[in-house]
Amino acid sequence: MKHKAFAFVQRLRLRLASSERWLPLLVFAVLLAPPAARAAGIGDILTIFKTITSTIQGAIGGALSGIQTLDSTLNNFRQQIIWPLAQINQTRAFVTSSRAQYGGLMFQIQAIRNNSATLTNPSHLETLVRNGQSGSIGQFQPLYTNVYGNVPSATDARLLQRNMVDIDDALAQGSLKTTVLSDQTTQGMLALADSIEQQSATAAPGSAPVLATQAGISELESQAYLAKVLASELRQEAAKLAHQNSLLKQSAASTRNLMNQAQQVLTQP
Repeated sequence: MKHKAFAFVQRLRLRLASSERWLPLLVFAVLLAPPAARAAGIGDILTIFKTITSTIQGAIGGALSGIQTLDSTLNNFRQQIIWPLAQINQTRAFVTSSRAQYGGLMFQIQAIRNNSATLTNPSHLETLVRNGQSGSIGQFQPLYTNVYGNVPSATDARLLQRNMVDIDDALAQGSLKTTVLSDQTTQGMLALADSIEQQSATAAPGSAPVLATQAGISELESQAYLAKVLASELRQEAAKLAHQNSLLKQSAASTRNLMNQAQQVLTQP
């Protein structure tokens, strides 16, 4: 019922506005008419105006007054019950005050540079790892090799040792690249959080569910990337266990070879 009444008010206002647009044209046409016709028509026009005025002030005026009262009641209901204007303004003021008080400090914390490497090659690698730009990952391999060296050649190490070095390097590089992607994602999440915070300070009444949905989506994205980082850590731990087991296997093989050689020495005449 409230929506129908509001729609009726809008239609009535449009009709009245349309009627008012024709009144100046009617008066202008009367002024351009011949004097005799003008004298004869002015009385009729005045009579029409009086009829219209009495009709508007009478039945239509009462209906308009009732409609305006209903419209005012609906507005008060929206501002006091559905979207309390006082509480909304209080929330906006709190968000604005919090941003003014802590925004600068948070930006300073994010801008802190904690690079610690001092030599040239490690400094370049550390800068790449900390820049949070996925587009620079293609430069990773040569910088990593400059710091940690190449896989030993076949003449310098056994195949098993070369395999271990290669897989350890691969997993280490994969984890470092994941941290770059994670930092980039963190920057995006912070930018999105700042945007939602700004919107909440100027949001229109009734838009809270939209902002809450945006915040929920960003939280899901953050959880997904957190799971990706956790998976990278699990891979590193698995690689460490595999490396330790490989060393044990090599030790067992060396012990077996030593025992075989000792047995051969003892069995010789």
